Amino acid sequence: MTNSKQPILNTGIISTPCPICNYSIVTTIFNGGHHPLATLGWPTNSNEAREMQTFPQNYVQCPKCTHVWNHSFVYDAIPYQNNPNRMFNTGSIWKGHLVYTRNLVLSLLPETPTVIDIGCGEGHFVRGLAEVCNTQGRFIGFDPNTTSKTGSGLEFYPRYFEPLIDVPDFAPDIVVMRHVLEHLTQPTIFLEQLAWSAAISKKHTWLFAEVPCIDRVFETFRLADFFYEHPSQFTSESFRKLMERAGEIIEFAHGYDGEVVYALVRLTTPKIQLENAIRTTNFLHQSYNSRTSISKQLSDLAKSDQRVAIWGGTGKAAAFIHQYNVDSQRFPLVVDSDPDKVGTFVPETGQEIIFRDILKSSPVDIVIIPTQWRAKDILAEMNREGIVAKQILIEHKGQLINFLTDKHPY
Repeated sequence: MTNSKQPILNTGIISTPCPICNYSIVTTIFNGGHHPLATLGWPTNSNEAREMQTFPQNYVQCPKCTHVWNHSFVYDAIPYQNNPNRMFNTGSIWKGHLVYTRNLVLSLLPETPTVIDIGCGEGHFVRGLAEVCNTQGRFIGFDPNTTSKTGSGLEFYPRYFEPLIDVPDFAPDIVVMRHVLEHLTQPTIFLEQLAWSAAISKKHTWLFAEVPCIDRVFETFRLADFFYEHPSQFTSESFRKLMERAGEIIEFAHGYDGEVVYALVRLTTPKIQLENAIRTTNFLHQSYNSRTSISKQLSDLAKSDQRVAIWGGTGKAAAFIHQYNVDSQRFPLVVDSDPDKVGTFVPETGQEIIFRDILKSSPVDIVIIPTQWRAKDILAEMNREGIVAKQILIEHKGQLINFLTDKHPY
């Protein structure tokens, strides 16, 4: 029996993947209408301000990780290359928070550190680190926008940071991301790339990340937090979920009276993922070897006086033919026992698929069976139908081997 006091969710349900946990069902939390950019538009007069382009604010929340984001956001609408993202706060409480987080970062650094500040803005945070360290080390800022203050005393790169390229190149001791993740449409992908790059670089690397926290929004129903330049709105829960994707969380806390949430993370990738990647790379190398070895074996067969038939010409058998270039000039005979396939042609190479009984009246020396797991059934069919061949060959560990005499799992 339905509880009459329980709200029924019959509106506001949308199917779209959460950028943090990838859950596919979300609920509408705020429809803010269409408004211009709030912090990066920079109109120069009142008329220009009134005529600014507007953008949709359609915020949804993930019921699984509680993340909130504007699912109508388009990143290219933000002119990051033209205007810096101003963050002005000279309050004593805010300054105290900056000092605390700066000291937290400093406590992790070696004597001559390599520090990367992603989305460094004017560079005040990483420049402060450099000053305390007497500029001993490398202090690097990345930001698509430059200002007169950006780069002063820094090694500055006016572009977006690319984890898979820049982490191996710079080998940082720590990566700082302060008030950047809320601007990204795919923060999980970015952090997974960051963690992966740190893992393969084999250097112990830290991440310090901080974002605005909207926990209080749900208590106060304030709406000023929602503006277009912040497509992602982090709760404490969704921020923790995101940080877990980057590695081992060492410290997780709030600052500035709960208005920001930050984390210190040891960038790591689970061992099983690294092992899987190693297996993948090994398979890639073996695939090159397999193509070379089996292609040579097929070439030698084609040059010999032996007559060869390929058993099967569609699906995985066709894939075998494609991978090893089993062309119709050298290997014209392709057979199958499925009458529906007979009279059709092998995709790409063009051999006509002949009914298997051709092998009774016109025997061959070798039958190649691309579908190894069916080899026993096919061999039984050959014996039943009186089809004889000197060798039955299958693909195994980068070679064509004799199904009857060589070792294999089939």
